[in-house]
Amino acid sequence: MFLATNSTVVRMLALLISTAGTMGVVSNTHTSSHYATSERRWVNKALTYLGFPFFVQLSATYWWNKHLIAHHPAPNVYGADQDVDLWPFFSITKEQVEQRSGIRRLYLKVQWLVIPVALAANAFSMQVQGWRYVLRALCDGDRRGTQHWMDVGAMLCHWLAWIAVPSMFLPVSHVLELYVLRMICLGYALFFVLAPAHFPAEAICVEQGTHTRDFVMSQTAATVNFRTRLLGRMLCSGLEYQIEHHLFPGMSHVHYPKVSALVKQFCESNGYPYRTLGWGEAIWKCLLVFRTPKSVEPSFDVFQLGGRANGSR
Repeated sequence: MFLATNSTVVRMLALLISTAGTMGVVSNTHTSSHYATSERRWVNKALTYLGFPFFVQLSATYWWNKHLIAHHPAPNVYGADQDVDLWPFFSITKEQVEQRSGIRRLYLKVQWLVIPVALAANAFSMQVQGWRYVLRALCDGDRRGTQHWMDVGAMLCHWLAWIAVPSMFLPVSHVLELYVLRMICLGYALFFVLAPAHFPAEAICVEQGTHTRDFVMSQTAATVNFRTRLLGRMLCSGLEYQIEHHLFPGMSHVHYPKVSALVKQFCESNGYPYRTLGWGEAIWKCLLVFRTPKSVEPSFDVFQLGGRANGSR
């Protein structure tokens, strides 16, 4: 649709459809990366290589390391979770802003004006970080493995399928235009789907080395859910049920709506926070945290003895 017409309206519609479809593939691949799509491990790995390195040029080994190994055991733990540390470009924590001085601190005071534009590079940034990770692994004989070669092979096939082959039939400039615009739109879509779970002020950050041994508390205090309608559920593939996902990452997302009522009841009965925001509200609060960064808490004690947990909705 995008390449077959000069109509601006049709091209915008085509780009929107392409972005939505791509986000649906990415969010479903997230489930596969947790080995939760199929009971067969090789099927999950194959779908992960298909959906991440081949479909959007995101390194699968980088994702497994960043998301499964670093993020899930310690969500919003400052110094352990890379997702919460956006320095040197941005910061969502008050302490990191106060540690800076001069021009850097001044920039962080106005970063909220920059972030809406910077999100256009969000997907490209993830691609670059993935390439850096996998190439470093290939250069390290102790780390290098078959999975890294498969990763690179799938990412090279991405260039073949999305750039080289279309350029055989269409002007290269048109193919590159569509590719760049699609990735820009995907950058915003990724933020709208992934950020609401951990960026809002309700999802607290804690210092590394001080987080609780209480697994349920560490997951629920740093995570919030958000409500979506039919289209949102198709785009998010269960990512709107982030509390359930963090408690049961190996469970397929198709079961989260059924178990959410039980999880909420358990949390409220045992003093654990369970917060659900509207999707638009959650996105807005993600943007607000760049203007008013949240504090890094010394521990999860703020939720103990019915503290902030009573604010669950």
